[in-house]
Amino acid sequence: MLQPDSRPDRRRLLDLIDALDGQPVLMVVDLVADRFITGEPKRISREAPVLILRHLHEELVPGGGANAVANVRALGGEPLPVGVVGDDAEGARLREVLEAAAIDTRGVMELPGYRTPTKTRILGGGRHAIKQQIVRYDVEQEVPFDRVRQELDRRLDTFAGRAEVAILSDYGYGAVDPSWMARVRGRLRPGGRVLADSRYRLAEFRGLDGATPNEEEALALAPLQEGASEEADDTWARAAGEALVHRLGASFFLITRGSRGMALVETPPHSAPAAAFLPVHGT
Repeated sequence: MLQPDSRPDRRRLLDLIDALDGQPVLMVVDLVADRFITGEPKRISREAPVLILRHLHEELVPGGGANAVANVRALGGEPLPVGVVGDDAEGARLREVLEAAAIDTRGVMELPGYRTPTKTRILGGGRHAIKQQIVRYDVEQEVPFDRVRQELDRRLDTFAGRAEVAILSDYGYGAVDPSWMARVRGRLRPGGRVLADSRYRLAEFRGLDGATPNEEEALALAPLQEGASEEADDTWARAAGEALVHRLGASFFLITRGSRGMALVETPPHSAPAAAFLPVHGT
């Protein structure tokens, strides 16, 4: 556990957020659109045992790697996204939403015939009640990376030398490829760092500086020993983090664990403890 004098206090965390203000962050991401369609119950259909909703409104917001881009902007940073959308209404709307947040979209290419990954959630409830998600359906298509590599590389060059850090946000839609890590690092300022968040293939991103897997992703790379339980034994997170640091050559791993908090594992020369467990309350 963290010692009392090593826990980050509120002022320190706020100072870190303030330090992000205006800082450019190169981001190679899988761009996803999240659509929310909201209605209020009207009646049960006579044709099938399903609820009929009266449409109230709908909204499209950044999802997947696009959400990471929006988060950096919300924290005051200057995200420089590189990714792919389709020549469809969802891709056009997603670009509009990013531009409305003063995000530079020159690195976002439009691929003819490609369907922008879109996750549509149908929500229902009384007009003044909390809306409940009823169903979700996903439109998914993988980016043909070999086909877009040259154009993405050109757009990556647009941001060369601007940032000291790059974030790779891989949701499995093909725009983020492990073979591209050296190219991304080469577009950073000298001494820049590359961070990654990969849902399915983190093990392929060797040579990164840090990563933020969730517990499920960490378990896939550092399985529990027989009879052990990650819910009951926090030593698993320590061991998993240390194994991942050595396996991928990273400086740190931050494993998010839901209601059990987060486990931060670092290597020297960082001053934080080798394994620091940050409890999260109220999740």
